[in-house]
Amino acid sequence: MLEQLERLPADPILGLAAAARADDNPDKVDLTLGIYMNEEGVCPVFRAVTEAQAALAAEEVSKAYLPPEGVAGFNTGMQELVLSADHPALVDGRVSSVQAPGGCGGLRIGAEIIHAASPGARVWVSDPTWPVHLPLLGSVGLSFETYRYYEPASHGVNFDGMVEDLRQARSGDVVLLHGCCHNPCGADLSLAQWQVIAEMAEAQGFMPFVDIAYQGLGDGLEQDAAGLRLLAARLPEMIVAASCSKNMGLYRERTGATIFIGRTRDNAEALVSQALVAARRVYSMPPAHGALIAGRILGDAALGESWRSELVDMCGRINGLRTSLREKLEAASGRDFAFIEKEKGMFSFLGLSAEQAIRLREEHSVYMLNSSRINVAGVNARNIDYLASAVAKVL
Repeated sequence: MLEQLERLPADPILGLAAAARADDNPDKVDLTLGIYMNEEGVCPVFRAVTEAQAALAAEEVSKAYLPPEGVAGFNTGMQELVLSADHPALVDGRVSSVQAPGGCGGLRIGAEIIHAASPGARVWVSDPTWPVHLPLLGSVGLSFETYRYYEPASHGVNFDGMVEDLRQARSGDVVLLHGCCHNPCGADLSLAQWQVIAEMAEAQGFMPFVDIAYQGLGDGLEQDAAGLRLLAARLPEMIVAASCSKNMGLYRERTGATIFIGRTRDNAEALVSQALVAARRVYSMPPAHGALIAGRILGDAALGESWRSELVDMCGRINGLRTSLREKLEAASGRDFAFIEKEKGMFSFLGLSAEQAIRLREEHSVYMLNSSRINVAGVNARNIDYLASAVAKVL
């Protein structure tokens, strides 16, 4: 039976990252994977994570399963981090959540709930979007429509096109939105544009499903969640998938949550009951380590202050890299790269063709996706001049 299965190609992003690791060129530049790297090219461990982990190791006396909904302090902390402690939906008791294996698990549980509520629901996704959105949601059985989002000519949001397309979304449809730091383009909605989407959702009856995987890496924890919070204050229901992979560096711990805003307190509790049944058939029980660490950080004033301070520094470094990269590319090529400085988070399209991206790999050992999407956090003081020179040579 099994011998008839054929070898499948590697994931495009993971395959490129593997090729970069295998490249023996000492000047190679890997801008593929969406992982934060510091100046030394290392994905760092937050000081608060180290302290929380040490305390956990000293105190932990059991490896029994967590409750199905996960760590209580983590769930509460994530609700307040994403929405703010005084958000009207939280004050009204209309918010519930379950811990999930990373942001991917949060998305999958959200998809399971959507399918249970409305198997024929259409999910509107941005063009482009994170490629894994489609298998995560589509494997449940949901169907997709796309809305225009990124405009290559302006390197910004095609908001008129987005609105025109979403005029076709109807009651019972779901609109998947990136909460901040859009992956892969880095072009984010303004608060005024979030307001327009909220008004459309009210009038047309579609439900937002917000993926917020990079809170704190754009303009700051509060600013990055402003659009999501606006939706949650105005609309009767929505779903949020949140992740601690990026803003706490807990990539390998798979720490995330699905947050539900229901129409009533009873509705919010019903949604959790549905989520627990879905989780039981997908992954059974949630992983403990990352959520116990994140819960400590979110619930402890000193740890929380340390984490927020380090996250501010990380965000500042990314934004500083954007400025430096713009200046280096413009100096090397004589072309306009101002858009890089206007974008948010770790990602940007450089505006190169697939042929130019391939030449960068083959001739200069500079690795980026064929779309020219780069991870800005992969840039550092040691490689930025080489990167700018290489890009200029293929333009």
